[in-house]
Amino acid sequence: MAKMDDGSPDWDAELQVYEPHRAGLPALKPYFRDLFGRLEFAAEFSRAEVKASNSQTVFGQLWLVLNPLLLSLVYYILVNLLSGKSGGLSSLGHIVGGIFIFYYFSGSVATGAGSVTGGGRLILNMAFPRLLMPVAAVRTAFIRFLPTVPVYLVIRMLAGGKWTFTMLLGVVFLGFITLFNLGMAALMATVQVYFRDTMSFLPYFLRIWLYLSPILWFPEAAPKHFAKFMFLNPLYSLIGGWTDLTLLGKMPSPSVWVGAATWSVVALIGGSLVFLSRERDFAVRI
Repeated sequence: MAKMDDGSPDWDAELQVYEPHRAGLPALKPYFRDLFGRLEFAAEFSRAEVKASNSQTVFGQLWLVLNPLLLSLVYYILVNLLSGKSGGLSSLGHIVGGIFIFYYFSGSVATGAGSVTGGGRLILNMAFPRLLMPVAAVRTAFIRFLPTVPVYLVIRMLAGGKWTFTMLLGVVFLGFITLFNLGMAALMATVQVYFRDTMSFLPYFLRIWLYLSPILWFPEAAPKHFAKFMFLNPLYSLIGGWTDLTLLGKMPSPSVWVGAATWSVVALIGGSLVFLSRERDFAVRI
């Protein structure tokens, strides 16, 4: 509050009100130049988060594998054994591979959603491209995903799948999924700033998405009236192509390639633009 010369309050002085910034994109070229120049900051931020969650300890690494693996066994019992279906180890490999990659996706979204609101002090006290925070969240999810890969390969070997050079193309779909995760993490981080209950509803939303994706079931087993709309689910192409290559060793159809590439680019660009357009508002909202 303004004061008079004698130190008393000046009640006639104009009151200064601080309001949120207007939405708008920053200058993209210098922004992304600064972003790529500070990627090491995101890496260090991610390492600190991984260390804080004990993911670098033996038991921490073990739990990263056991948690989705036990969940896969539960789903396998429910979907195959109790329902009377005979899927064998190939069905178990399909569920395990799908759950592992879905955990990477859901971990990116969940961690990304809380990246901005959880880093309030950092945002208020440092000047840096805020998009680094969902980037760090996706990196953290990726580090947690890596220990599941050799376990998945062992289960695939036990399932008797063929080993072909085509499997190596699974790395491309992993890249598509990573880009999709980045876009979704940025989008959910923005939504969480304005709607603080988002993270409370997120687990239910992700669980429904799991059931609607080709993880617990094979695409060819989907009902006809449902199969017509599967292309609207991004994970149908992303996870479907991943499992086709890494589990079955077969080349996905061109529509799956196009769908995966399209959804990854749309999510990355759309989520990033939403994030960037509201970034200047974060310091006021948190």
